[in-house]
Amino acid sequence: MTGSTFSRAELVDAFAVFEQTVDRAAQTRDWDPWVDQYTDDVVYVEHAAGTMRGREAVRPWIWKTMENFPGSYMTSFPSLWTVYDEATGRVLCELDNPMRDPGDGTIISATNISIVTYAGDGKWMRQEDVYNPLRFVSAAMKWCRKAQELGTLPDEAQAWMQQMGGLK
Repeated sequence: MTGSTFSRAELVDAFAVFEQTVDRAAQTRDWDPWVDQYTDDVVYVEHAAGTMRGREAVRPWIWKTMENFPGSYMTSFPSLWTVYDEATGRVLCELDNPMRDPGDGTIISATNISIVTYAGDGKWMRQEDVYNPLRFVSAAMKWCRKAQELGTLPDEAQAWMQQMGGLK
């Protein structure tokens, strides 16, 4: 895509709303407002899950991902850095995915690069998440081991840990 008609200010403002909506979703665990920011025909490329076409294909995936361990233990998705590309209408950022405190103040997280393409009117027409899935598995396993050591490992995390072959 080239020849975007969106100014830098519009991209910055739209992405700020996007981030606020995602943060509110993380706090309330209501993922619909996040998904509602996408166009009806959004293309969402998620390298581990594949390519989803259409907002209603993305919705159940986000709900399932964020309501099951380890996604259900991620507390926010703040940008560590952001680049606005007016020429393409894209925003590129590195997102942190911190997990809740296992009980001793430890912060465990993994990051991903997200590339979102703006469609105008507060909607996004494409998102691509780029990351190494093994780094997320490693972070979640580290969290599980810390929680196990502290005696705070919940059943769903223990089941995930066992499924991933990490239970001792």
